Amino acid sequence: MATEPPPVRETRPYPGWDHVTPYDRLVWTDDDVERLLASGEQRQELEAFFGLGEYRELTRIARAARSAAPGTGSQRVLIVPGIMGSQLGLPRRAPLPRDILWVDPVDIGLGRLTALALPDGHAITSYGVVLYSYLRIKLYLRAAGIDAAFHCYDWRLGIDGLGRELAQRLQAEPCTKVSLVGHSLGGLVSRAALACPGGDKVERLVLLGTPNSGAFGAVQALRGTYSVVRKIARLDWRHTAEALAASAFKTFPSIYHMLPRAKHSGGIDLFDPAAWPRSGPQPDPALLEPARTIDRALAPPDERCAAIVGVGQETVTAVARRRDQFVYTITRHGDGTVPVSCARLEGARNFHAAVSHSDLTRDRTVAAAVVDLLRRGSTRRLPSEWTSGSVAEAHVSDRDLGRTQVEKVDWAQLTPDERREFRQNLDEPLTLRLRVPARLRIPARLRVPERLRVPTPLRVPAWSHNPRVLRKKKPRRTS
Repeated sequence: MATEPPPVRETRPYPGWDHVTPYDRLVWTDDDVERLLASGEQRQELEAFFGLGEYRELTRIARAARSAAPGTGSQRVLIVPGIMGSQLGLPRRAPLPRDILWVDPVDIGLGRLTALALPDGHAITSYGVVLYSYLRIKLYLRAAGIDAAFHCYDWRLGIDGLGRELAQRLQAEPCTKVSLVGHSLGGLVSRAALACPGGDKVERLVLLGTPNSGAFGAVQALRGTYSVVRKIARLDWRHTAEALAASAFKTFPSIYHMLPRAKHSGGIDLFDPAAWPRSGPQPDPALLEPARTIDRALAPPDERCAAIVGVGQETVTAVARRRDQFVYTITRHGDGTVPVSCARLEGARNFHAAVSHSDLTRDRTVAAAVVDLLRRGSTRRLPSEWTSGSVAEAHVSDRDLGRTQVEKVDWAQLTPDERREFRQNLDEPLTLRLRVPARLRIPARLRVPERLRVPTPLRVPAWSHNPRVLRKKKPRRTS
């Protein structure tokens, strides 16, 4: 459920305070959308927002969720989205709607994304999750009879403070036990909450693609070469990706808290300002140093914790300094955003899925495994071991990435389908052609294919105990 903002007593005018866009008027909460999907109301508007195929699938799951509505005493679960997974904006006096900044393509086109820079002069508030990314996982859980809700938050802020905020909500929950499902940054926020008073109330913690040891997308975001930053900059007619990185993204503590640790970055100490190239956008030294010890704010894994790791996707898995720029190595050892080695959590139960980072919250088989883990603490739907025979790789530099995604996009000239495709593909990484290095080429007959290993052949069972859902569509096998 979207978190309601505090009452607005006095809102000083700010640039754009009376500028209302269509995205500001989209005030439906996830509960509203769930109800509309199940009833078939507002079909035209929802089809335009989600697309026909996605609308039909969401409608099917929403109706299954309604028929399996959680009863009194059912398991309570909070879903914690990842970075950029919560909408951010500013409150306004009625009758004006909230001023949504993230993610409002019209405001981004006007250059207003820089208003998110910290410290800011106005109170930025989170207003619900990005529905395309997270509505499915909530509906899947509810269709399985689980009382699931969202915990949205201001993803710009530090993990330690966000963890305390989540812990306060846990303490306020009326039930004695609550479970958490954290995607990406949300997994780190959940681990931070476990270390705070109220964390002992957590019964289960399921991490989806969480960068427990960092991710190289954080490096690229600070350099202005991250795919999402560059796509956003295409909408912004006033700023380049590098300018957005230097004026806004470099002020977000959460990005620094996701920098890879030295043992995963080829020995480069990314928390040392001297390790960064001198040309191009630079990190803020004042934010680098405290980020070095952020692991101290995270609860160590215990028997409550399980991690689902995405594999087989083209992912930045290493970085090196070459002259005055970073060069990134891309392999298929990750989920497209987080390397396998950084997502695995020693001391927790680790499972693997051939699913991309953004689809970990949308995949049916992953959702089925999450249900198992929440109920029993284990699952046989995903394998606990993964090996890869893929040695293909590619190398790309900051300079190379700086030449991509440079053409500006006129949002007003896009068709509704083009707009929806742009928004839904916003977090998709850059696709490159990977090659096997000559030194590593081996005869085809000796190659070991990439696979997910399971102890014995398993029949993938139904993801839900709801027989109405079972008859609709069988889940994909993971083998």
